[in-house]
Amino acid sequence: MRVALIRPGLGARDERRGFAFSCQEPAALALVAGLTPPDVELVVIDDRFEAIAFDEPWDLAALSVGTFHAQRAYDIAAQFRARRVPVVMGGFHPTLCPDEVAPHADAVALGDAEGTWPAILADARVHRLQPRYVCPPGLPLGGVAPRYDIFAGKGYAPLRVVQFGRGCRFACDFCSVRSFFEGAFRQRPVAEVVRDIEAGGRRRIFFADDNLCANPEALKELLRAIRPLGLKWTSQLSLDFADDDELLRLAAESGCQVVVVGLESLDGANLKLMRKGWSKPEEYTTRLAKLRDHGIMVYGTFVFGYDHDTPEVFARTLDFALEQRFFMANFNHLQPYPGTPLYARLEGEGRLRYARWWLDPRYRFGDACFVPRGMSALELTRGSDWARTSFHSLKQIARRACDRKSNARSLDNLGTFLASNLVSRRDIGRKRGMRLGGDARHEARADPVHEPTASTP
Repeated sequence: MRVALIRPGLGARDERRGFAFSCQEPAALALVAGLTPPDVELVVIDDRFEAIAFDEPWDLAALSVGTFHAQRAYDIAAQFRARRVPVVMGGFHPTLCPDEVAPHADAVALGDAEGTWPAILADARVHRLQPRYVCPPGLPLGGVAPRYDIFAGKGYAPLRVVQFGRGCRFACDFCSVRSFFEGAFRQRPVAEVVRDIEAGGRRRIFFADDNLCANPEALKELLRAIRPLGLKWTSQLSLDFADDDELLRLAAESGCQVVVVGLESLDGANLKLMRKGWSKPEEYTTRLAKLRDHGIMVYGTFVFGYDHDTPEVFARTLDFALEQRFFMANFNHLQPYPGTPLYARLEGEGRLRYARWWLDPRYRFGDACFVPRGMSALELTRGSDWARTSFHSLKQIARRACDRKSNARSLDNLGTFLASNLVSRRDIGRKRGMRLGGDARHEARADPVHEPTASTP
């Protein structure tokens, strides 16, 4: 049995092979490979930079699909099905929008792969795929060893992607994590995580958790276990992680190099709308200082477009990020994902610019796809783009690089800082204006909100 396991891209394949260096290994594919019996020939294809050989003999095509990749996944599926190759789709988007996905696939997998993939393979062997496979909620994690050999020679970023837990203890308004995992938070056995790290053969690790600190005591156990391994690791954590001195010390001792922190907004009223009222902007500076004092670089993320934002928010937020000398920062406009409370609210208020932005041929990557209250959609699009472009100017990269507490604390930190920022600077314009799906990337549009611009807010 020969199976094509595919990670779809946003649109057309990027012809430059070096693009892989700015991509992380798709952890979901490593997990699926670990669940696959050895008598199945599994061919992993990353559509972001690899061509798909549609005309080779395949028994099954399996696609791991996110919302941004849905249209491209449907295009890929159509080509396989035209050749009578059955297609199964799983991942976040099929789980949250199964009825939309169903016409494009022979089978739709909902939820965790551990509860669906073995049955899918068994049915595919006898040509009896079921229309839908559903993983029971709260399935315990453990017992599966991801296969990292599937990424050999592909040129990904030099980070091994490892997962400790799934889900999050918070329920933010805009986040699809709680919807996908149905509110359940689970973690893998620490011993298995250590096994994966040791088997992976790399000392730079990205923990692909939505919030590595979702269970602080369990995290302490993990950090004690990996402390002797000599790692440099990165992960997403909530900022309250800095309040626990023991946890902060263990993180530094175990090799924590970068933390990705969702600050989202400097406005407390916006945070309440996000269901992040527990996050206090007046505490940001103190908490961030504690991270820097331990030599930990901070990747801050912000979301623009909540109801209390006005055009002044862009400059104010950029100034804060520069003052904090963040390792990196994301300045994104609010993106309503299907299945989230945010999407339902904006849809109910008639504020969505497209019924399904991920399928609408007018939508382009980087566009605001809803109507904000405090500014126009065009102002939101332009302001977000201006903030990220300004933050990544060569002048500001050089200024942030001079932070001796974190970014320049060691030669390794400085090298990581410069490589990451220069790659990010290069990639800022790569996806802007892209049409999702198909082969067309940057096209002329009549709607002025879609016109890319670098003007200041």
